Parts: sequence; structure tokens; C-alpha cells
Amino acid sequence: MSAAPSNGADLGLVGPNSVTWQLHADPAMWLGGITSLFLQSLHPLAAAGVVQNSNFREDPLGRLMRTAKFVSMSTYAALDEVQTGAAKVRAVHRSLRGKDPDTGRAFRIDRPDLLLWVHCAEVSMFLSVVRRAGFRLTKAQADRYFDEQRQSAALVGLDPDEVPGSTTQMSAYLRDMRGELRRGEDSEIVYQFLHKPPLPGVLGLGLPIYEPTVAHLAYSLLPRWAIQLHGHRAYPPAAATAMLRTIRSAALLVPSPVRWRAPHGYVPRAMRRLGPSVRPSPKLLPVD
Repeated sequence: MSAAPSNGADLGLVGPNSVTWQLHADPAMWLGGITSLFLQSLHPLAAAGVVQNSNFREDPLGRLMRTAKFVSMSTYAALDEVQTGAAKVRAVHRSLRGKDPDTGRAFRIDRPDLLLWVHCAEVSMFLSVVRRAGFRLTKAQADRYFDEQRQSAALVGLDPDEVPGSTTQMSAYLRDMRGELRRGEDSEIVYQFLHKPPLPGVLGLGLPIYEPTVAHLAYSLLPRWAIQLHGHRAYPPAAATAMLRTIRSAALLVPSPVRWRAPHGYVPRAMRRLGPSVRPSPKLLPVD
């Protein structure tokens, strides 16, 4: 089955016949996004860049929401909006500097090696968590997802040819990166923050539920080697998978038009632009 918009509208960056279009609409993506932040923080410079430049203490939901907006926009928005949004992101990255916690030297946030790490940590955890939640993909479809995501990597300034474009290449990249990753003061700040963000007002009342069912679950969905580097105890793998699938099943009971309105409504806007046939669904996954 394929989506076949008939109105000639802009299909966007990857289009409705992509793996990305179907996978990024899954509710497990929210947990995958948090898991990716835990993984990203194991890189000393990536963690330093966040801690030194982000106002996450004053705006605890801001980074996650901005990331979610960029991912959703780059997947479902018209190409001109994608390009405009990406240019703004690149401009912000160009303006930021960090200080190496080991040497004290300044570094650019938009260094290609750092951008590549953030991209790979992000998309690898998206795929890992959503598949673990029960979204079925063949290896060929998983390979195609990483290949499609080279286009999103180009949006932040990376050369697509230098970005892992298959499961084999991504596994090799992550394996090669392990020697550069470690627990440090900044990764610990991120770990503690993601578990106990200083949510204001009534939102703070939900922390006793959020911490074990969202934050620590997301941490527990990391690869075992990443959990070992962080050094904090995680839920047993079988328990984490069961929790993830229960939460996803509950989320899928919410009508998709309601789920897809939050937080930025890019999926409904894409359906209005292209027609109802592009509604994200595993049934639209490209055949191997």
C-alpha cells in the first residue's frame, strides 16, 4: 500500500511513502526522544554544550519540545517551511560555543563530529525505542529509515554521505564512539535533570509519577553499554520492555487526531495539505 496524494502539494523532505513518516507518528517517539538525551549526554562535549548554553533549568520542557518540533516539522511540513526552520537552527548552532571540561578550550557547538553524534544518538534511539515498543520493521525498512534520516542530518549542516545510512553502519559508528563516551559531571547534571526537572506549579505535582514511569523508563531503554557508562541502576530489560509496551498501548487508545495535535500539529497539517490518504500507518510502510 502507498499514499498517493493527488493534489500536487509539496510532499516535504521524506514524503508519506517513507518509513520516517509512519514511525515518527508513533507515541513511543516521546520516550525515544528522552532516551536519546540520556545517550547524547555521555559525550563530554555534547553534554558540556547543553549545560553551558541551555536554559533548561529555567525552561525544563523547552529542549525536549524544541527537539520534538524540529523532528515533526522536518518529517511532515512542506519543504519551504523545513528549509526555513533548519536555517534558523543552523544559525543558532553557529552562534554557540562551549568550554571543554578537560582542557578549558573553547569549541564550536556546530562542529561536524558533535552534530554527527547528536544526530546518530537521536535517530538510533528513535528507532530502537519505537521498535522495542512493538512497531514492527524489517531490517530493510530499518535500513531505509537511517538512509532517509541522512536528509534530516543535512538540514543541520552535515554531509549526508558521511552519516550512517543503514543499521550496520549505525552499529559500527556507535561501537567506534564508545571510547569517547563517559560519565562526567555534565552527564550527571543531565541525568538528574531529566529525572527531576523543576516543573512549575501544578506540573510539579506529577513528578512522583513522571520520574518512575517516564524518566527512569526512558533511561532504562538505553543500550546496556550506555547504562553501564552512566552507572545508574536501570529497570531489568524485560520489565522496561513491558512498561514501554503498556504505555504505548494506552497511548494508542487516544484517538490519533487528538494525539497528533500535540504539541505542534504537523501531522494534521500534512493531512490537510496532502489529503487523507497520507494518514501515518504501519500499513503504509514501504515494502522491502
